[in-house]
Parts: sequence; C-alpha cells; structure tokens
Amino acid sequence: MDSDQYSLNIRFCEICAGFLSKSGKDSVPSLTRVLDTIASDLAKDGDLRIRMGSGKPSIWPSLQQLWNFLVDYPSADADVVELRILVISIARFTRNIVAGVAANQQNAFEIEPALRRILYLYSSWSAFQITDSFPATRMAVQALSNIVTTNENLTSCLWNTYLTLPEEQVILIRLLGSPDHKTILSLLVLMVNCIHDSTERRSLLTKTRGGARICITLLDRVVLLYDAEESTDGAKAFDYGYHLFAHLFDGGFAPDLYNSLSIEGEVIAQHQITLLKLLDSYLQSSQICRIHCDMCPMLSEIFLSLSSYSQSAITRAISPTNPEPLDGSIEHLQELDLLLPKTCEALVLATQCIVKILLLSEDRRTVDPSAIDLRATFRDASSTDGQGTAEKLLRLLDAFLPRVYFGKPVIDPMTDRSIPSSIAGSDGFSYLKRDLVRLVGVLCHRDKTFQDRIRANGGIPVIMNMCVVDERNPYLREHAILALRNLLDGNMENQDVVNSIQPSGYWDEAGILREKVGVTLR
Repeated sequence: MDSDQYSLNIRFCEICAGFLSKSGKDSVPSLTRVLDTIASDLAKDGDLRIRMGSGKPSIWPSLQQLWNFLVDYPSADADVVELRILVISIARFTRNIVAGVAANQQNAFEIEPALRRILYLYSSWSAFQITDSFPATRMAVQALSNIVTTNENLTSCLWNTYLTLPEEQVILIRLLGSPDHKTILSLLVLMVNCIHDSTERRSLLTKTRGGARICITLLDRVVLLYDAEESTDGAKAFDYGYHLFAHLFDGGFAPDLYNSLSIEGEVIAQHQITLLKLLDSYLQSSQICRIHCDMCPMLSEIFLSLSSYSQSAITRAISPTNPEPLDGSIEHLQELDLLLPKTCEALVLATQCIVKILLLSEDRRTVDPSAIDLRATFRDASSTDGQGTAEKLLRLLDAFLPRVYFGKPVIDPMTDRSIPSSIAGSDGFSYLKRDLVRLVGVLCHRDKTFQDRIRANGGIPVIMNMCVVDERNPYLREHAILALRNLLDGNMENQDVVNSIQPSGYWDEAGILREKVGVTLR
C-alpha cells in the first residue's frame, strides 16, 4: 500500500473518531468537509474506491459507527438541519465508495439496517412536508441502490427482506409517496435493478401480499406521473415505472399480477384497469410470440368475465319487461349499474390487447404457416353460461347506446327519443363498439366456423348497423365495413343473409335515419 493511500484511510478514521468523541455542532462542518472531498475523488477514480475499501486501517468500522450515530441522533427529526447535512454527506460517501466494487458492497451491506431506519425517518408524512429534507432522502436511496446494484447475492437478500417486512415498515411503499420526483426516480432505479433478470424476485413482487401492496402503490404513482412534462424528472420516473412493469410482462407475470390486484366481490378493480393500460402499451412494442401465447388465456378470461358482466348489466337496464321505450327519462331504465362504465373501459383495453396479439399472430403466420394460430384461443372461448361473446354484447350495445353524430345522440325515428344523456356521454363507453367490431373482423377472417357463428347469433345485421359515423367510436364505420367484408368472404350463407336485407329507411343530410314511406321498421 502506498503512503498516500495509508494516509487517506488514517485521515478518514481519525476525523470519524474525532467527530464521534465530540458529537457537537461545531465538529459537523469539519467532518462533512472531509467526507465530501473524499467522496468527490471516489466518484472519479474507480481504483481509489478499491484501494480505500481494502486498505488499512479499515474504514468500515468507522463508517458503521457514523451510521449508528445518525440512527441514535438526539431528537432525530427530518427538520433538524444538522442531521440532514450529516445524512447527505455520509450517504454520498457511502454511495461513492461502494459503486461497482463488490468487496466494498459486501462490507457496506452491514450498515443497511441503519440506512433503512434513516429512510424510514425521512419517508414520514411530516418529512414529506419539508422540501429541504428531499436531498437527504434522495442521497440515502442512492446509497442503498449502489450497495446492492450488480451484486446478485446482496440484491436477493435486500429484496427478500423488504418484501417480507410488516407493511408499515416497508420503506419502498413509504418512499413511493414522496412528492419529490427525483427521489421517486432514484427509488425506481433501485427497484428496476433489483428485479432485472431475476425470476425469483419478480415472482416475489407479483405473488406475495407485500409485493402486491408495492405494485398497488406504484400503479397509483404511475398514474400521477403520467402528465409530467417531457424530459423532467417526473417523466423519467414514469418511464422507469413503465419499464418495471415491462420487466414483469417479459417474465410472464402479467396473469399473477392481475390476479393479485383483484378485489373480492368486484368484477374489476381500478388498479387492474391501470395495469391493462400499461399492458396495452407494452403489447404495441412487443414482438415476442412466447409472451403473447402466455397472455392469451388470461386475456380471454378477462374478456369473457367483463363481457358477461356488461351483458347482464345492460340486459337488466333495458329489460324486455319494460312496457315503455327508453325516452330520455332515467326512471325508464329498469336498473342502472354504476360499475358498467368502468367495466366497459376495462373491456376496451382487454379487447385492444387481444386484437394486437391476433394481428401479430396473423402477420407471423403469413411468413410461417406452421406458426401457432392464436385466434383459436379466443375463438373457441366461451363462458359457462354461454354469454360473453363479442357479437352478443354488440347486439345489446346497439340497443343500449345511441350513435353520436356531431356531439349529439342520434334520435330514433320511430320514438323520436334517445337514451339518457348521462349514459350517452359516459367516457367509459368510448371506443367500445369500434374495438368489438374490430375484434369480430379479425376473428372471422377466413374462418368459416366463426363466420357461421356470427350468423347464427344474429350478428350480421348488428355489424351492418355499425356501418355509420359515431363520434364516440372513431373509424367505427371503416372497421364495420372490413368486418362485414370478412364475414362474407367465401361464405354464401352469410351473403344470402345480406342480400335478403332491404333498406327500410334512408339517411338525411343531418345524418338522421328516416323511415321510407310504406315500409315498416322492425
């Protein structure tokens, strides 16, 4: 060991010993000045990190004592200025000395319990109200991240510990509540590094109760970060949050995570809807066939569950026992299910995921005819009560939801009335008809069995009714025309059904359907 290195280790140990013996405010500047100077050199010199970490006298007992002092700091509180200064300086030194040096990480891991207690202190509600405490919190998170990053054994030990702690002690959950986007970003870097290329750690995050609570909190945070301005720390934090869930999807953990977010007695939970949004975005960029195959059973089950629930709710609302037509008065609805808009929102997301997978499957089969036909998973799926199919739901939606033209529901020419505007304007129903029609069009493409099923269920007139402009369903007409084309392709029976249907009305210049004289609408 060279004399300079020896003197640096001695200097560190002596300044720590002097500080710990005085423990006064006057000694804080002296300690932090030395630590910050050394930390700056460590950040620029990897060899220095190795030499100092392995040199004599050892710095690790003194560093442990510093962290223990922070934990036992008199009147420890996030608003104590001296404590914040010490945490920043000691955490910065720790972060830099361990970066990329496995031996140093192993030695520094002994301070993790003390570091966790400091993070617990700085992740309280009162600490989050003090913006001056954010740098200390952020530096401590970065120190913890550097201690375990790229060290498989330490990462597993940390992850197993944090996901089995009592919920009130899980600092990952507490820190996700920080209003500081830089702290959130540092935390998400740590979490992504922990689950990267580890099936075991991803499994803990998706299958354990503690992991589910972390995911729920993270989903809430992702929603809040979604509107962050581009290139800001908030936007970067959102990207890392998305990448964390993408890692879970890559590992095939989407079904486990979706199930862990469920709430007993509810058809869909809000966090499951958020997860479906992330999954939909993920599938837009994923080309991995294996992942798509693994997701098919889950998406099929979700679709049937949501579709069956929607059909039941709509059927109850427009019960055929109702002697009066819907006329815009809310009392004429037999029953209004308040969960229906949320269910339909989730159904749109599930349908979009399914369509994306099916289109990719068709592209792959065009190149390789021996590739798996993923359409079979969804085409052959049916609920136990025979409900849940797309064509049956479309028929009900055609009666339940009015077409929207230039921002207003189209009035039925027979009744001169429309469905209540509270239903017509609900965001939960946007894109539902369009995406269901699109799904039918994809499934019936060159598939006579499915074409015949649509005809048997009375779906052809329903699809024809969708060949209209609907502002709630952009491009509905185009998708319906394509679906109708696929239904008729090579199927004489379906063509005969269409030929037998004669127009009973016409569209006027305002886009309103008018009855032809001498023809009875049915």
